[in-house]
Amino acid sequence: MLATVENSLHGGVSIVQYRDKTSDTGQLVETAKKLQTITARYKVPLLINDRVDVALAMGADGVHIGQDDIDLSTARKLLGKHKIIGVSVTSVNEAIEAAKGGANYLGGMLRDSPNLALANSEKELRECKLIDWNYRKADAKAAIGIKGAVEILIELRNRSYDIPAVGIGGLNHENLKSVMHVFSPDQVPYPDSRAITLAGAAVVSAIMGASNPEHAARSLASIMELGGQNSWPNSHIGDTECVLNMISRVRSEKPLSHNMMNYVVQNFAANVALAIGASPIMAGYGPEAEELSRLDGALVINMGSVDPEGLDNYEIAIKAYNDAKRPVLFDPVGAGANQFRRGGAARLIRPGRFAVIKGNEGEILQLAGTASSQQKGVDSGPSNHNNVVKAKIVHEFAQRYKSIVVMTGKTDIVSNGTRCFRVDNGHELLDEITGAGCTLGTTISACLAVSNEGCRLEATLSAMLLFEVAAELAAELADGPGTFVPLFLDKLSQLSKNPEQIVEMTRIQEIEL
Repeated sequence: MLATVENSLHGGVSIVQYRDKTSDTGQLVETAKKLQTITARYKVPLLINDRVDVALAMGADGVHIGQDDIDLSTARKLLGKHKIIGVSVTSVNEAIEAAKGGANYLGGMLRDSPNLALANSEKELRECKLIDWNYRKADAKAAIGIKGAVEILIELRNRSYDIPAVGIGGLNHENLKSVMHVFSPDQVPYPDSRAITLAGAAVVSAIMGASNPEHAARSLASIMELGGQNSWPNSHIGDTECVLNMISRVRSEKPLSHNMMNYVVQNFAANVALAIGASPIMAGYGPEAEELSRLDGALVINMGSVDPEGLDNYEIAIKAYNDAKRPVLFDPVGAGANQFRRGGAARLIRPGRFAVIKGNEGEILQLAGTASSQQKGVDSGPSNHNNVVKAKIVHEFAQRYKSIVVMTGKTDIVSNGTRCFRVDNGHELLDEITGAGCTLGTTISACLAVSNEGCRLEATLSAMLLFEVAAELAAELADGPGTFVPLFLDKLSQLSKNPEQIVEMTRIQEIEL
């Protein structure tokens, strides 16, 4: 248990509650002290469930009590005004009394009773996945459900009680996205709904029973941070079937990824393509493209090692793939580094020519005509814009050139000119190796090759998630950039064969512009 708790804290858990209904008091105190040693290192509060005596004996940060436990007033007198006290509530009256009494937060069972859920029919309720119809804690009182939680929060707000609320009851990676989405401003069918939100989610088995508690915790924390907005372009919120399908199709269909790429990265890119199940060819001679374009693949144009002859070959290859109606990805490496590269990028880019234009912030700003400084080599350099500004630039650039535009960085921004997304996966070790951005282009090309024109945004996002989740998994095992690269290839291969783990770790959100 102790190792699991520490792993979950490393993954972003912000509070730990120790709940044990069977051990004797001495054992409870001993275990709680061990837990506190761990939580203190992460500066995370440790709460004791129900047992104020245990909390006092070992100096916990607070307690969580229910309606049948010690009353709030007595608990506060015993613990003092600086300790955290959370209270479980099952009605508006209980919530108001707890708020009046000085509780630090409220907890409410969201899952248990179908007739209290926010749904218009049994079918809708089941599809929403807000209720586990077989779920009931042995010692639980009636759940308030989603509708009850919203009603309580509205009444508290109407009475000017600004107290955090935490959802409790069988929450996990799948249903938490739906629950958080229900609490979003455009979904809650109540007046003053913009004031209604959940401050946290209490989970047990979703972390304690996970094969990798750190990953599980990080995924759940991301869902909370993004408010459940884990959305896919042509599907319902939280539906990740498209990423599983897209990645599986690359593995089964083995599409051609034709790379006209800088010589520094060719070997790495070929290995990345092979790892995900694609068939790479590193062919820089333009006239070859006419025949290759008929093999149902995709073309990557990468300006990393560009020269005048290379630009001519790019032009020939792009025309061949455009004529064959096959997707082309353009990676304007170092587009803002010097006059030759700026001119080369300007020569190649034109509306409708590329399915995807992918670059770092400096490269995309250069192409969009909004660069304020010169690039230093092929690196983007420090960012001068927040994510909202970058999203607007990417979105407008995508509209202008009728392409999907990907701006890579700590947060990736992706738009097809109609919708815009942010992806927060990835790892900083990608910045410490040569060719990470270039090989992301190769990965995207493989997914583009197995998608139709109407699904290219989904293909792009799927490829990015495969690539960046693999990087996160590899980084956990790596000692540095030298050991990271082979581990990264291994994780790409493993995820492409079993992509379900990507779903747990996905951090993607639609940006409203």
